[in-house]
Amino acid sequence: MKHFKLITSLTFVLTLLFSVNVTAQKFSDVDKSPMDMASFPADYKNSDKVIKITYSRPQLKDRSIEELAPEGKVWRTGANEAAELTLYKPMKFGDTTIEPGSYTFYVIPGEKEWTAIVSTDLNVWGSYFYNEKNDVARLNVPVTKGKESLEAFSIAFDKTDNGADMYLGWGTVRVAVPFML
Repeated sequence: MKHFKLITSLTFVLTLLFSVNVTAQKFSDVDKSPMDMASFPADYKNSDKVIKITYSRPQLKDRSIEELAPEGKVWRTGANEAAELTLYKPMKFGDTTIEPGSYTFYVIPGEKEWTAIVSTDLNVWGSYFYNEKNDVARLNVPVTKGKESLEAFSIAFDKTDNGADMYLGWGTVRVAVPFML
């Protein structure tokens, strides 16, 4: 009987200790620029992905795109950490074939065209530590205007005859970045 009381008491004390520890956890609020992901094919049940990008989605909130992603300066393609691009198959980016792997995807916004950059940088905050020496490839792509304005920066993929275009959209700015198989 003594052993039973001792085990019961010990179980109660351990349960109390672990309960206090669990309830003491502090969880952060929802990020103002939530993380999102776009992939091709976009069917999330399809495990045969070709390309995927993980990025955070800043909101305009009555600010201009130029204020948040200044023309002529390297931008992280979203908010917070620089966007991370994952290729699951070799893909052509302009004249360069990029091997499967994880990369950082930067852009340099411009009025008429944006420069898209695939870099070997990984796990970098923003574009503060961007190093041009780590570029795998660059590609200039034209800017077009959309009919509707997007409050949140958004990325989507669309199938093409020989790969997929990655569409970047924010406000009425639209940029299509081609990746070819």
